[in-house]
Amino acid sequence: MKQTYIINGMTCNGCKSKVEYLLNELDAVTAATVNLETAEATIEAPSLVPLELIDSILPEKYTVQEASVNLFQPSKTEEKSELKQLFPLFLIFLYITAASILMNVRFWDTEDFMLDFMGLFYIVFSFFKFLDYKGFPNSFQMYDPLAKQIPLYAWIYPFLEVMLGLMFLFRFEIPIALIATIVILGITTIGVTKALLDKKTIQCACLGTALKLPMTKATFIENSIMLVMAIWMLINIYA
Repeated sequence: MKQTYIINGMTCNGCKSKVEYLLNELDAVTAATVNLETAEATIEAPSLVPLELIDSILPEKYTVQEASVNLFQPSKTEEKSELKQLFPLFLIFLYITAASILMNVRFWDTEDFMLDFMGLFYIVFSFFKFLDYKGFPNSFQMYDPLAKQIPLYAWIYPFLEVMLGLMFLFRFEIPIALIATIVILGITTIGVTKALLDKKTIQCACLGTALKLPMTKATFIENSIMLVMAIWMLINIYA
């Protein structure tokens, strides 16, 4: 059952992410998405979620009113193809891969290619997180287990990505960078997997909140590629 509410008072992506996070935390809600431009919150739930309940969990700056209750009409997000939504992610991956190949094409070395790929991956993805730095933490906390427990971790995460990216590109303390990658992305992948299994419609924070990407299998694959590279290189170092 889909329910649509108008939520006034949202002024930025940080507000959107906060409201979306609070709605998804409700036990009665299966999935919730918020459209900042239209000030609409679309909620999927087995039964009607009382307006009073929504109003009670939101800060006082927000006001809520019911827009419509729709059982059958698909949402705008559902109408939009998954491939089209994920096009920015695929394009960025293509550019990172191409750049890593060009950096090593003259004197090819697979390990150097992987290190450059991982370094560029972290730098580029951190850039998009910094585009809306205030909005990123709330979105990231919606699925990352560690960020849920320690909010400060979500605020420093983009800086960790920059640090790891530079370590890979400058070949500095590679074993430490690889172990950190396995731990950090391993934790995030657990959260992504849980979100996918629960079939929750939430925004992926991999490219921050500036680009509105849904949490899909592509997010899981993206993290898995980095994890496989890190584990493979770590084994090679200590084998």
